[in-house]
Amino acid sequence: MTPISVCMIAKNEAVQLKKCLSLLRPHFAEIILADTGSTDDTAQVAAQYADKVLHFQWVNDFSAARNFSIAHASHHWILVVDCDEFLTQINLRDTQRQMQANPGGIGMIKRDNPYSDSSLGADAMMRERVARLFDRRIHHYQGSIHEQATPIDGSDAQYFHVPLTFYHEGYADKERAEKKAGRNLDMLLAALEKEGPDPYTYFQIGQSYRALGRADEACRYFDLGLSFDLDTQLEYVQTMVESYGHALLSAGRAAEALSFTGIYDAFATRADFVFLMGLIYMNNAQFDLAIAEFKKATTIKKYAATGVNGHSAYYNIGVIYECMGDRKNARAYYQKCGDFAPARARLALL
Repeated sequence: MTPISVCMIAKNEAVQLKKCLSLLRPHFAEIILADTGSTDDTAQVAAQYADKVLHFQWVNDFSAARNFSIAHASHHWILVVDCDEFLTQINLRDTQRQMQANPGGIGMIKRDNPYSDSSLGADAMMRERVARLFDRRIHHYQGSIHEQATPIDGSDAQYFHVPLTFYHEGYADKERAEKKAGRNLDMLLAALEKEGPDPYTYFQIGQSYRALGRADEACRYFDLGLSFDLDTQLEYVQTMVESYGHALLSAGRAAEALSFTGIYDAFATRADFVFLMGLIYMNNAQFDLAIAEFKKATTIKKYAATGVNGHSAYYNIGVIYECMGDRKNARAYYQKCGDFAPARARLALL
């Protein structure tokens, strides 16, 4: 079995670190943690679980810190984990098989992100794939903020999926999420000024503005990101399009969002985009089209946000029927939502 070194960086993460490390410790060959200047008990907590606790002088560059921790690992295969990510599912046997089949690739873990979104009717979960497992002889990190693992030789990265799932708690707390978004925004804007236009940087700036509730600014940067000739199959591109649509609705620019009909064929492959189109039509009082899109969303298996192909779609159909005075159909669709609390509340009133 090929040994895997878990490499982490941390600053003032003592509260979450114990849970994170205790879940990782039984499964991996070693844990390396680089402390970037903590003033709490991060180093002491890490010492209970990690094989090496190192100190890195912060230089405002996440890749520099990542590469420092990776350089001190005893093994070539590296799994990068953040302190607010908690291992929930693991299959090491299949992970090893994927590593052997893709020795020059980067393994994509699953990450579940809780977040609140009024368009989904309640708290939701966003599942994404993140590139985290690789051979350090072939890959390293680049980018001062929202750093990415990339081939050292400058070639295009090749990706494969691994059966590792983490729960990402970082955005569950609104105050903490906004603080993190503000910090990221400052670094992203600095990187943009230094390195020049880049679609991924524009995407992350838009996401930061959206997290801060500044929808108009988010729209501006999403629009800049999508001005490039991009591969529509890339997950971040699909997320950028969907985030742009939601930001337009939040900014009260629903009429502008109707232009998304022009990219429908390219992005209607996952339920999130089709659900978004339902919201766009709904916000433009085109209710028959909205119902059709919500119904279509429930037939699509591929999704990122929980509910878009299930209870949230049914709930919005119910809302439309209720607003139209069709109580019978409203009740029928609310009932399809199962235990979804907003739907149960509407049923109680009907």
